[in-house]
Amino acid sequence: MSTVLITGANRGIGLEMAKQYQAAGHQVIAVCRQSSDELQSIQGIRVELGIDVTQVADLIDLAHRLEGTQLDVLINNAGLLVGTSLEDIEQELEAYRRQFEINTLAPLRVTAALLGLLKAGSKVVIITSRMGSVADNTSGGQFAYRISKAGVNSAGVSLAHELKPKGIAVGLLHPGYVRTGMTKHTGHIDPDEAAAQLIERIEELDLANTGSFRHANGEPLPW
Repeated sequence: MSTVLITGANRGIGLEMAKQYQAAGHQVIAVCRQSSDELQSIQGIRVELGIDVTQVADLIDLAHRLEGTQLDVLINNAGLLVGTSLEDIEQELEAYRRQFEINTLAPLRVTAALLGLLKAGSKVVIITSRMGSVADNTSGGQFAYRISKAGVNSAGVSLAHELKPKGIAVGLLHPGYVRTGMTKHTGHIDPDEAAAQLIERIEELDLANTGSFRHANGEPLPW
């Protein structure tokens, strides 16, 4: 049995991963600012509420709450998508900053705060997006989200180099175009199927492929 911590686990992909890990017999720690009725209805999941991944005091508090716990898998899933355009950049700068804080910096800050709970053989996962790929950008737009995901992709590679000597693998995973609240329930795949594919990729993650950027379906993605 593994211990799996998931941020942003109250809805969408995070919630589905929490359900599936719990159903498979793993200990799940669901971290979020606020819970949801669906999360609270899942028997056996440990829910840690009131954690804003952009606030240092909350991350210190989370580390204290989890003192003595060893994490096998840390999944940085919390994310934000707010539409932005070139024409309105001066009016939308706060949306840029908020997405940078949540999508780019938070995975590093959460990992740093909980580093003492990881061990050789643990895995750190960042749920990112192929919209952060420079080579794959064929349509433009969504400036803030693309920038934030390109940033976390770069951070994830550096994190992989940093943690490899400790025996900790890092994976960057794109879940696909998933029907969640973030996408206004449009997309090509439902959250439960995306979660199942992500869990398969996490199982495959090791020091040999640490730092890789992959689609949930297993496809390697371009930087």
